[in-house]
Amino acid sequence: MAFRQLQTEITGMHCAACSTRIEKVVGALVGVDEAVVNLASASIFLGWHDETISLADIGTAISELGFALVLPATVRQVELELGGMHCAACSSRIEKVVTGLAGVTHCTVNLAAESCQLEFAPESITLRQIRGAISDLGFSATLASDGGQASLANKQQEQHDALAAMQARLIPSFLLAFIIMVISMGHMVGLQLPRFIHPNHAPLSFATLQFCLVLPVLWVGRNFYQLGIPALLRRMPTMDSLIAVGTGAAFVYSSWNLVEIGLGIDPVALAHDLYFESAAMLIALVSLGKYLEAKAKARTSEAISKLMKLAPEEAILLKEGGQETILVEDILAGDHILVRPGERIPVDGMVVDGGSRVDESMLTGESLAVQKSKGDALLSGTLNRHGALTMAAEKVGQDTMLARIIKLVQQAQGSKAPIANLADRISLYFVPMVMAIACVAGLSWYFVGQADFSFSLRIFIAVLVIACPCAMGLATPTSIMVGMGRGAQLGVLIKNGEVLERAQQVNTIVFDKTGTLTHGQPRLTDFMACAGAMERGTLLALVAGAESSSEHPLAEAIVRSVTEEGIIFSKARSFQALPGQGIEAIVADDSQLLLGNMQLMEERQVTGIEREWLQQAEELAQQGKTALYLALDGRFQALLGVADTVKGETAATISRLHALAIHVVMLTGDNRQTARAIAEQVGIDQVIAQVLPDEKDTEIARLQDEGRVVAMVGDGLNDAPALARADVGIAMGTGIDVAIESGDMVLMQGNLDGVITAMGLSRATMRNIKQNLFWAFAYNIVGVPVAAGVLYIFGGPTLNPMIGGAAMAMSSVSVVSNALRLRFFKP
Repeated sequence: MAFRQLQTEITGMHCAACSTRIEKVVGALVGVDEAVVNLASASIFLGWHDETISLADIGTAISELGFALVLPATVRQVELELGGMHCAACSSRIEKVVTGLAGVTHCTVNLAAESCQLEFAPESITLRQIRGAISDLGFSATLASDGGQASLANKQQEQHDALAAMQARLIPSFLLAFIIMVISMGHMVGLQLPRFIHPNHAPLSFATLQFCLVLPVLWVGRNFYQLGIPALLRRMPTMDSLIAVGTGAAFVYSSWNLVEIGLGIDPVALAHDLYFESAAMLIALVSLGKYLEAKAKARTSEAISKLMKLAPEEAILLKEGGQETILVEDILAGDHILVRPGERIPVDGMVVDGGSRVDESMLTGESLAVQKSKGDALLSGTLNRHGALTMAAEKVGQDTMLARIIKLVQQAQGSKAPIANLADRISLYFVPMVMAIACVAGLSWYFVGQADFSFSLRIFIAVLVIACPCAMGLATPTSIMVGMGRGAQLGVLIKNGEVLERAQQVNTIVFDKTGTLTHGQPRLTDFMACAGAMERGTLLALVAGAESSSEHPLAEAIVRSVTEEGIIFSKARSFQALPGQGIEAIVADDSQLLLGNMQLMEERQVTGIEREWLQQAEELAQQGKTALYLALDGRFQALLGVADTVKGETAATISRLHALAIHVVMLTGDNRQTARAIAEQVGIDQVIAQVLPDEKDTEIARLQDEGRVVAMVGDGLNDAPALARADVGIAMGTGIDVAIESGDMVLMQGNLDGVITAMGLSRATMRNIKQNLFWAFAYNIVGVPVAAGVLYIFGGPTLNPMIGGAAMAMSSVSVVSNALRLRFFKP
């Protein structure tokens, strides 16, 4: 969430009174800081906080005044790959500056992924201008590639090369730093130094040798100075600035002492007041921390890497006269592809010949292979286990399910959770604060504490090198990256970090019944005709003819059962679905057919429904069956019973949700008795029955009004408004498009185990983030005062700058390592 700015048009203004009124009303909205209306250009310049108010809400307020806010014709969304970031101060600075540019509506910088999710209006600002602004801050920005395998391979190679280069620099750094440590401090622990380099006998040789050895270490670690000093001069210091100033101060002070030793000014005393070893060891230790951090960060995108590697590079194209091996990227929709046993499906398509079992676990999390035969769908990246398959390609390239999953996960990994806002705000000012504290501490000890300059300098350096903004900056994004990736591996796709944070707060889950708690494939179980009615076969033929025009699961159940009985039927002449009630049709003999619940019968004043039929319907409902009344030309004919079996894992899922202290609600259009019968079978806490599709979102809102944080689980089709209304909308087994449009999460696997995975993963990830943030804040809150000498005031020890540097290096490594534990999450 951030402060956004946008200049766009307003239509409907005719005079100054219009513009003044808009400016006054919009400017008074909570969250809007700027609202400047220009009547001449019919435009408005807006500045608002999107965590408080959305652009849509502003547009609604303007429309209520009788005007219209015109959004830019195109709001371009791009991802930039950023270079040069080394700590949270860098990412926070970029985010603040870019978000403040007129025309930029959204900017989220991910330190762990070294990327930037950007939304801007091309009419107001160009991508070149945005990249220029980033460049002016001292960072590079390039347009991210499409995320294909070639891009992945290039990025992995770059990471490998960078790690190899860092490792190559570490070896000489530590070797030389160790030698300097032995020379400078060996005599203190009993090591016998040769007389010609002993500080008491040859102080000039002692100091000169250390000076010569430290120079190569500083040269190897020159990046700290090349990046940190310019950032400091731009008044935007980073972690590199802290290291550069701290080690630079130690080096400059020691070099000045070397000059005085050469001039013969108290050489023996000054030889014991050198800090060359501190500068060298700090550079080596911090470089080691950077290396370990980079190595750990490279593993945070492991899940994406595995997903990208699922799609094969080549496929066998069937054409007249034989076969041809081609690159997968060259496959076109309509091509026929041969997939042999043991090969992966190259693109999305349909089986046109052959049969086999296909392992879809890598996409859905379903461990059992699925039988595939002619007409069945195939997904890119899944594994053909046994027989040969001939498939027709339907979706290729970036349109395949695998490609869209990868894109969704990458976007989610680049998002932020609201919990990160505090860390981001602190990170922006953290480095300048630390530099100020270091200066105040050093000067206070020197002037107030009457300490010598050497002691004060050591305090100054210790404060600079122990502070670690990286740990704060990495705490949230690394956990989100790993958590989102693990979710994708388990068949749970999460839209963004905000959804993840809301999900862990959920205390109520609402399930749509049909197709979610049940299989969604009900069957006709009972048929009871009244006296004087037509024959059973004739009535069922009329019912099936009418229901064949419906897409409702109950209609499909009746048609399927009638077809299996071998009854021939003709399609109704006209058909109308009556939501929440049933259907009305004109059948072959021009009779009016009604099939539905008692509400429909009463509304249409159907006759002939005796008390015994109401009792029969009640018995069916008690058995968990849906009772349907059949009427022809206004007279009751028969009672039908249709049952949808509960999924095998439903009861266990409800029990595990109860163990998580989650209240479970079933929302259905069925009558209360049928709904209660199913609820009792599986242990559901609350039943909301006889709800029309367009009323489901109202029921969700009512639960929210009770103070509940509500997640809604449904198919995303007829319950899309309810999914959107819920705090967390979970679309189940309907593909990622539904998740993007209607919900916040999508469960690729069509069973309820995914709900447990989603809830468990969200809680585990947020717990991991809180652990990281606690460590990052606690480390700095405790470490900086200790380095400033607070313990020394009360008779305690001071902090050696080298220990401070080592602690700083390990703090960010510990945060990333903790986040990597999520790779092993199991629901």
